[in-house]
Amino acid sequence: MRATVIHAPHDIRVEEVPDPAVRQPTDAVVRVVLACICGSDLWAYRGESARKPGQRIGHEFLGVVEETGSAVSGLRPGDLVVSPFVWSDGTCDYCAEGLTTSCPAGGFWGQVGSDGGQGEAVRVPFADATLVRLPAEALSDDRLLAGLLTLSDVLGTGHHAAVGAGVRPGATVAVVGDGAVGLCGVLAARRLGAERIIALGRHEARTAIARTFGATDVVAERGEAAVEAVRRLTGGHGAHAVIEAVGTEQSMRTAVAVTRDGGTVGYVGVPHGSGTGLDLSDMFDRNVSLRGGVAPVRTYIPELLPDILDGTIDPSPVFDLTVGLDGVPGGYQAMDERIALKVLVKA
Repeated sequence: MRATVIHAPHDIRVEEVPDPAVRQPTDAVVRVVLACICGSDLWAYRGESARKPGQRIGHEFLGVVEETGSAVSGLRPGDLVVSPFVWSDGTCDYCAEGLTTSCPAGGFWGQVGSDGGQGEAVRVPFADATLVRLPAEALSDDRLLAGLLTLSDVLGTGHHAAVGAGVRPGATVAVVGDGAVGLCGVLAARRLGAERIIALGRHEARTAIARTFGATDVVAERGEAAVEAVRRLTGGHGAHAVIEAVGTEQSMRTAVAVTRDGGTVGYVGVPHGSGTGLDLSDMFDRNVSLRGGVAPVRTYIPELLPDILDGTIDPSPVFDLTVGLDGVPGGYQAMDERIALKVLVKA
């Protein structure tokens, strides 16, 4: 089959690789229908996170089950399924607690020795616990299918940030970051009942989506100017809940600075940069809390899926460029150059 591999920074290729096959009784092989490129993939693309030459890449996909192992009981060939970006066994203490990303038997798509989502097919370990069945009729609705794909990562990650930040009905929320995760954080905050949502971002096409998703205000400034703008909008107090969806030192400093005393920052931006951006003394004095991390999206899929199916939320606008598998290298370049927000891949 063909799959996307990374050889070096800015060197993404689509190559022939061995077909996936059932190796364990709990495995399934899924033919990929849709995949996408994540903002976190760009750190490998830019050489800011290590990858071995020839390693697979991509961790978001949905598709059709082609084969199952003898121990798989909840799925059968022909089922349309979505996969979270981490597989998990569903039986350990962490899985029982909903923290599927800490499953000792789990792993990330694209790690050494595993298939990546940006390919024609994927071997899925612990298929019963990992995959979630979708309505077959979604295959005929491109917009719905794209929305369902966000369950594999960005929607669940935005939701994780909103939950971590303590978004509640009537709250004022600030969202730092106008990438796909930040935009999904806006959508999640609205879904959870936030009264006011302040989106921090400079790119008009993205902030337009933020408004569609429920943002009531947009702050285009950065740094101290952004902090002043948010404080001005909130009567000098700041936001009850802040979603940090970037992961840089500056974004974390901004997130803490715009948090109301007694508020919480929900952070899901993959940390990178020279420091944390945290001043514990300031946080201590103002009773600012910090919660977040890698989103256990498998736990959130059953909660979020019905709202996509009935049209309560539609996260599909985060995809603004569609390519075939051969177009994936160009998709990386488009996202790296900020020409595209998030690239949809039709395998």
